[in-house]
Amino acid sequence: MAIKTYKPYTPARRGMTVSAFDGVDKKAKPERSLLETLKKNSGRNSYGRITVRHRGGGNKRKYRVIDFRRDKLDMPAVVQRLEYDPNRSAFIALVKYEDGELRYVLAPVGLKAGDTILASAAADIKPGNCLPLANIPVGTIIHNIELQPGYGAQLVRSAGVAAQLLAKEGELAQVRLPSGEVRYVRMNCTACIGQVGNIDHGNVHIGKAGRKRHMGIRPTVRGSVMNPNDHPHGGGEGRAPVGRPGPVTPWGKPAMGLKTRKAKNPTNKFIIKRRNGK
Repeated sequence: MAIKTYKPYTPARRGMTVSAFDGVDKKAKPERSLLETLKKNSGRNSYGRITVRHRGGGNKRKYRVIDFRRDKLDMPAVVQRLEYDPNRSAFIALVKYEDGELRYVLAPVGLKAGDTILASAAADIKPGNCLPLANIPVGTIIHNIELQPGYGAQLVRSAGVAAQLLAKEGELAQVRLPSGEVRYVRMNCTACIGQVGNIDHGNVHIGKAGRKRHMGIRPTVRGSVMNPNDHPHGGGEGRAPVGRPGPVTPWGKPAMGLKTRKAKNPTNKFIIKRRNGK
């Protein structure tokens, strides 16, 4: 994917870039039968309390129902077009099965309109096809990985990411995730071949604050510029350090680097190597 730049006819345009949307049908409207209403909650829970800060506003969206399970087995589907999805970083592909059913799937690198994809244990090893890990050769680049058979893909779904199948041991397969973590995944879990599309998503420069507001992200104020009664980092004459052993949240809890995973997490036995190399 390419990155599109603009002539700097305004200060914001000078540093702003966007995806070139190569291969994406920019004029096509989303399939209405696969749309659902998406209610905004502005980071609030069912009690109306803010649980995620700096959320609110943003452009109106409809949710595209994505087929993460790929449970329509042994039936080829033809890619109708690639589309932009405002709810995720990756592009999506509208596919049509032989029986006429339409579904959205994540679009991997190399998938284009007119291609045929298949979810089957006997499918070819090519981008977009979905197979159980037991049927995928060691060393293959994969994405859209299940953690529980039939539950639907939960891992490696963001733009440009990919995992690698490293080994197979009995009923478990070793998979290296994009973070560097190596973990066991059951062999009867499915995965899709290839790397998730829209590789240059991480290289896009937002350019102006208003573009973040369109995404539903509100301004974030640093604690160091607040008063002591508003934030533990606040106060002091001029620019002052944190004044603590490490940075903390507005409520005094350790932040930035603190490990929050439970020491006795039952899934620890599936992790072979941590993403930090330990």
